[in-house]
Amino acid sequence: MPTLPQEQALPPRPEPHQARQVAESFGADANRYDRARPRYPDALVDRIVAASPGLDVLDVGCGTGIEARQFQSAGCTVLGVDPDARMAEFARRSGVAVEVATFEDWNPAGRVFDAVVAGQAWHWVDPVAGAAKAARVLRPGGLLAVFAHVFEPPSGVADAFAVAYRRVVPDSPFTVRPTTNGVDLYQAMFAKFAEGIREAGGFGEPEQWRFDWEQSYTRDEWLDLLPTTGGLTRLPPDELTQVLEEVGAALDKIGGGFTMPYTTLALAATRKHAT
Repeated sequence: MPTLPQEQALPPRPEPHQARQVAESFGADANRYDRARPRYPDALVDRIVAASPGLDVLDVGCGTGIEARQFQSAGCTVLGVDPDARMAEFARRSGVAVEVATFEDWNPAGRVFDAVVAGQAWHWVDPVAGAAKAARVLRPGGLLAVFAHVFEPPSGVADAFAVAYRRVVPDSPFTVRPTTNGVDLYQAMFAKFAEGIREAGGFGEPEQWRFDWEQSYTRDEWLDLLPTTGGLTRLPPDELTQVLEEVGAALDKIGGGFTMPYTTLALAATRKHAT
């Protein structure tokens, strides 16, 4: 899941959807993941529901069910698909029906949906095969909507993370502190998503949406979120502690908290009607 700018410049090989160890590492602490990860803007959920022909939603890479529960609250019936049995079990306990599989290998068994959504997850799916699968399981006029958060903490906090991460994990495949801003990096990623949708066929021209919002974090809340990000989910406890201690010290220097500006980007494409 892309959440931190430090994670956005992934290595050219393997492609994100091929990095299965990272893709399936988030369930190591599903409780923390669900507690710490940010929710999605209500305006995004409402727009997806309004643009769909009905209320049957398939949530790809549903994780612990964060966005699934938001769609349920909006009146939708949601089925989740996730490759991590630990995440799926948490989602089930929260009231979300989940089937364990990668989306590419998942068997829809003849079921069709009004919307296929993916929050912080489409980069773990083959962009062409995933779009083709979505086209097969969507009703005519159904919506494919993939979305992700873009955010960057204050420079002192981000710099402390980068220094600690380089020292503790010098051979990491993740690039830290890119020179390109987060939104531009995500725009490039979403352009690849759009290319995959066009190549798969069956959809109208993809449309991008943007939602800007803010969320405040205390020191403890930010340190609770960091271990749920892809660069840290597989760190040994002692190395994780070192990174968190340095970030915590940086947070103490700026008063123990901050307000994060978020941008949530979404790419939406409508399933064409049969001709």
